[in-house]
Amino acid sequence: MNSIPALLGIRIKIIHNNDGNLVLYLNLYSWRINLEELQGQLEHITYENEENGYLVAKIKIFGQNELVTAVGNMTFPIVGEILTIQGNWLMHPKFGRQFKVETCRCSVPDNRRGIEKYIGSGLIKGIGPVMAKRIVGIFKEKTLDIIDADIARLATVPGIGKQRIEMIAAAWQQQKEIRSVMIFLQSYGVGSSHATKIFKRYGDKSIEIISANPYRLANDVSGIGFITADKIAKKIGFDENSVLRAEAGLLFTLNQLSNDGHIYCPLNELVATANKLLGVDIGILHTAIQNMETARQVVLEQLLDNDLNPIECVFLSGYHFAEIQVAKMLLSIRDTPKALLKIKKSMDITASIKNVQKQLSIRLASQQIDAIGASLENKILVITGGPGTGKTTITKSILQIYAAVSGRVLLTAPTGRAAKRMAEATEFPAKTIHRLLEFNHMMGGFQKNEDNKLNCDLLVIDEASMVDLLLMYHLLRAVPSGATVIIIGDINQLPSVGAGSVLKDIIRSRQFCVVELKEIFRQAQQSSIVVNAHRIIHGEMPFCTNAERDDCFFLFDDDQERILDKILDMVQRRIPAKFNYDPMMDIQVLSPMNRGNVGTNAINHALQDALNPNGFEIIRGEKRFRVGDRVMQIRNNYDKDVFNGDIGRIIDLDVEDQTIVVQMDGKNVPYDFSEIDEIVLAYATSIHKSQGSEYPAVVIPLVTAHYVMLQRNLLYTAITRGKNLVVVVGSRKALGIAVKNNKTMQRNTWLHMRLDQLGTKKINKAGS
Repeated sequence: MNSIPALLGIRIKIIHNNDGNLVLYLNLYSWRINLEELQGQLEHITYENEENGYLVAKIKIFGQNELVTAVGNMTFPIVGEILTIQGNWLMHPKFGRQFKVETCRCSVPDNRRGIEKYIGSGLIKGIGPVMAKRIVGIFKEKTLDIIDADIARLATVPGIGKQRIEMIAAAWQQQKEIRSVMIFLQSYGVGSSHATKIFKRYGDKSIEIISANPYRLANDVSGIGFITADKIAKKIGFDENSVLRAEAGLLFTLNQLSNDGHIYCPLNELVATANKLLGVDIGILHTAIQNMETARQVVLEQLLDNDLNPIECVFLSGYHFAEIQVAKMLLSIRDTPKALLKIKKSMDITASIKNVQKQLSIRLASQQIDAIGASLENKILVITGGPGTGKTTITKSILQIYAAVSGRVLLTAPTGRAAKRMAEATEFPAKTIHRLLEFNHMMGGFQKNEDNKLNCDLLVIDEASMVDLLLMYHLLRAVPSGATVIIIGDINQLPSVGAGSVLKDIIRSRQFCVVELKEIFRQAQQSSIVVNAHRIIHGEMPFCTNAERDDCFFLFDDDQERILDKILDMVQRRIPAKFNYDPMMDIQVLSPMNRGNVGTNAINHALQDALNPNGFEIIRGEKRFRVGDRVMQIRNNYDKDVFNGDIGRIIDLDVEDQTIVVQMDGKNVPYDFSEIDEIVLAYATSIHKSQGSEYPAVVIPLVTAHYVMLQRNLLYTAITRGKNLVVVVGSRKALGIAVKNNKTMQRNTWLHMRLDQLGTKKINKAGS
């Protein structure tokens, strides 16, 4: 009888209560009373969650031949370390016998094999497995003491010179200090993934700074937000009702809103949202907002709601300034005479249009002719329309006319892929906006600005729906007031990833000449991609005929496992076999969401194993990268001259130097292991990340589990990313939901009203 409770982890106690009756107490107790202890060397980390320290690891237990699989929280050990673990054995239904770790102590190895494994694991930049073998071969069990206290002696090792010794010394010292930061963070429940970044930002003052004001982390260190900083602050003992915490929470809320595209937030909504997040008194929040306004972190301004009632609104100061300046600069350009006066005064516009038709061997439609004429008459022209409506033809014609009179033209787009497409279509050079403005981090930002203007008479901005407020501000600063600006974009696509709704606001203001192209030309009508895109944006179900001549196909299935199998089959076998496309570079999977069975994360791992199973790999946390993998940059990195959405392939992984080299747009971009959170696998990507890009073939999973993202403009954007082939795989019901759902979140912006208030005339369409 006693063995059963012990086995179940139950403690039984029978006592008499005050009434003299017997009472049975059952008390669950921890397995820790019967913990088994093992000791061995960490051979390999199979999986690591850097946020909470949970590991799946292979350990060589002393006295045993086979490796043991250990799972649990293990204080971020390093491959090669000696682990003393306590826990119990369990049988996993899929992975078999495992040791569930309850406690773990780490120590450095003291034998040659262990030391070699330890220092060659990637722990020390400058020492890989080969170099580790050489060093341990000379210094044997004293290796770690030599590196720690007498590192100059490494000069006796073949292949190690003065420069490498300096690298190893710096890396060894840095690792010791980073480890102390890791241990400090873990004591406050924060994972190790942030330790290296924190150390790079604050150096040996990391612990001192975090202890004094952990909320600095949210602003100073990428990847650490308010939630993490607040977790540390609470455990350190910061007062939850402090104004400092309220200010940090309000900034976090405003930044979250800007991530959703908003430029401002009504004051009452901001206070209510922050109150829900922080749980502090409303009065403290208002005091914090006053402090932030005094410090010029935010700006308060009275705007009008939909019923024309005044409401107090809060802007982050940078967005407030940028919005006002964008309005002023657009109107200034519009109202300044053309620098190239002969375009407007002495040119025979009708003759020029006839000449360009002859040069390009085309016949322009009446709406295209109106658009070209408008580009010669107006300083700012907006051209908007869907696929197949002739935007590219108009652009080429305008460029030819300007070039014929020696006009200086510049072409730009928000992304590298969009700029490349623009250059190929027009046969004029095009650059990304960042490269056009000559961004240089070392020299303080964009080198082209109000003091160093762009040298152009005509600036053409393509894929303008992707241009957010801050980027438009920096671009307009550098535009000569006499230049003509042509803004091209599709207002039915998804809005910019960054805050603002610039293209829509410019059109809504009715201050500029706008050409809206609606007619689909005969050649484009032969494409079911184009036809279906227009049907979708008008709320009509696409044609799902799957005829032999179609370039847009629909494969319906409701089972997500079968859908994933069909996607893999499409990418790996069927599309390459029929269309001769390279599955690694020509076929792009676009999913509405990142999570789920057919989200980008699951599809990326499945395609990585299917298309690149044998590449040399590294594992960092939940990320697994292999040589040959297709990857995407997910944030702007001005130092490396790579930007959000850039795609490339991994061409080298160097454990010794702790670098990954990615080939992007013809150049090799190195990443330190501490920077690899900037790249993700890109066999599949989100539809939002695909904006401005075009791929030979696109595969789109569509399931009802994606319900929150099933919107008309999202599906429209996905389908229009396919140049030659689109395959939608998923649920017919999900397709119907997406087509019917035309509810897009209205962004809080005031640019259209600023333009309306500052402008002096209304313009509805070309020629008016």
